[in-house]
Amino acid sequence: MRTPLSDRLGIEHAVFGFTPFPAVAAAISRAGGLGVLGAVRYGEAEELAKDLDWMDHRCGGLPYGVDVVMPAKKVEGVTVEQVEAMIPEGHRAFVRAQLAKHGVPELPEGERGGWRITGWMEEVARSHVDVALEHPIKLLASALGSPPPDVIERAHAAGVLVAALAGSARHARRHAEAGIDIVVAQGHEAGGHTGEIGTMVLVPEVVEAVAPLPVLAAGGIGTGAQVAAGLALGAQGVWLGSIWLTVSESDLTSPVLRRKLLAAGSGDTVRSRALTGKPARQLRTEWTEAWEGEDSPGTLPMPLQGLLVAEALSRIQTYETPELIGTPVGQIVGRMNDERPVAAVMDELTRGFAQAVARLDRIAQAHERAQERAQEEEQA
Repeated sequence: MRTPLSDRLGIEHAVFGFTPFPAVAAAISRAGGLGVLGAVRYGEAEELAKDLDWMDHRCGGLPYGVDVVMPAKKVEGVTVEQVEAMIPEGHRAFVRAQLAKHGVPELPEGERGGWRITGWMEEVARSHVDVALEHPIKLLASALGSPPPDVIERAHAAGVLVAALAGSARHARRHAEAGIDIVVAQGHEAGGHTGEIGTMVLVPEVVEAVAPLPVLAAGGIGTGAQVAAGLALGAQGVWLGSIWLTVSESDLTSPVLRRKLLAAGSGDTVRSRALTGKPARQLRTEWTEAWEGEDSPGTLPMPLQGLLVAEALSRIQTYETPELIGTPVGQIVGRMNDERPVAAVMDELTRGFAQAVARLDRIAQAHERAQERAQEEEQA
């Protein structure tokens, strides 16, 4: 699964693996792909620096990347406290009511919600960039579009490629104009923030829109045949996220959530604004259903929604409330049926890719033989 882009980055397989877990990212790089660590869950830059130091050691010089979330336009002087003060009391009351309905206890005294999503804030995201560029990363990815121009310039000055996710050809063209090096065409099937256009339609549209920039196919990809399909559509690699959630190296500490993922079918996800304020595909739960109900005050725009629900989600995860616990995940969850190490997933991807390519070769060869026979019959 080698392409010009994988050769450029020095990786064996054109598989880019996004994950919030350092151990998974390092394992992806060791298995021949490019592990990309999601930084949004890190409230403090020091925590990210510690994990990147660990990855430097575990990757042994193999390439890896970091994914951040930040707006394209710089906003000065806005603190997390000021933003949290904008959250209406009615929304806070709705969250408290949902937790009370399902008997979710308070966190232990003195313990604050660990999943604070302050990484959505620009001041925090910029600190993530600072830390990332102090490490030997090969890729800086932006999950919600092009990062600010000064961040792109800093990355390029450090010899780091910049990638941005796009859900339409229009978005992709804006990324290209901003100076992005790689566009990730993420289809409707993907987990997390995703748009309305399916991967099969989106990828060739984006490839055409930003040529000759390399494109990665994302959304609903979790088999070698699907990797081959992405490359056949013109992509130079694939961006995989959901498939790594249930690998044995993941820090998905909740047995309840792991069981839910392993049991889920491809129809058990929903695009909901309940997590961050933007449409994000995730497991369908009573929590996501509540936000769509008649009693819901409606979700808030990003980053208010994420800050609103952060502590509630920490409580749900801490006490593993079965009806409410969920996670961003794509429709490929229907194929995530067992727990395996990253290396086994990569082996299956490469075998499936080789089988798909061989199958297409047989079809092409059969066509060529049929044409030869037809020519011989005409000549006879």
